[in-house]
Amino acid sequence: MTLSELAVLAERWQQDLAAWAIPDDILAAADESPWVLPRQVFARRADRLTAAPSGPSFGRAADALDPPGSVLDVGSGAGAACLPLVPRATSLTAVDESQEMLRLLADRAAALGMPARCVPGRWPAIAPEVATADVVTCHHVLYNAPDVVPFISELTSHARRIVVAEVACAHPLTALNGLWARFHGLRRPDRPTGDDVLAILEAMGLRATWQRWRRPGGADYASFAELVAVTRRRLCLPGDRAGDVAQALIEAGADPEHPADLGSSGRDVLTIWWDGTG
Repeated sequence: MTLSELAVLAERWQQDLAAWAIPDDILAAADESPWVLPRQVFARRADRLTAAPSGPSFGRAADALDPPGSVLDVGSGAGAACLPLVPRATSLTAVDESQEMLRLLADRAAALGMPARCVPGRWPAIAPEVATADVVTCHHVLYNAPDVVPFISELTSHARRIVVAEVACAHPLTALNGLWARFHGLRRPDRPTGDDVLAILEAMGLRATWQRWRRPGGADYASFAELVAVTRRRLCLPGDRAGDVAQALIEAGADPEHPADLGSSGRDVLTIWWDGTG
């Protein structure tokens, strides 16, 4: 592809992400921020995957750490991507916008005997302050990157061996689209997608390989009430609508005994990997 074709793809990506903005009238009426980060959910996911590492994303990164090497996790959250790699890592650096997420990661890394260098900030703006690493991981972050080309470029230049990215096949908030229509009469977007990521990588000249797979469900939520509370906030609904949200979730297929997340990472995912240039 040409540079102009890459520019078209990048502009469309940015426009597609911008379309997810919540209308001002709905946002103004919300009594809590809908952009909720359920920290306890991220922590449970990190703990579960650290205890039992699995999946193609883990496998590719682990294989690339032979011999052992350094790991950089961009958009680390509580460490679901990087902590399972600690047995093969010589050092660990984590970048995230959330200080609280970094604290959760640091505590867990220390307990594993691997002190983590935690860098608060937004990628790629913070990239000049971060050293290269043998393996760079980036799980479920690209849909939060409107300037996707420089984001990917900095991932690539910071990896000496490989970049391993994981993204949901569909935008992770697509699962809430039916609920937005039900409660607000609002039609939500359904782009961008994982296929758009692949197209951008190709246009950038990166020889990426990928695998589509389905992540098994996990007990990320302590209770159905916790799932209801997070979903209600995401939908900009007040506390007294919790019962309505619970009913809607059940009708949408949620199991109160085994509550699975809606609007987080998604279960149908892509593992994408390509060589670094660092």
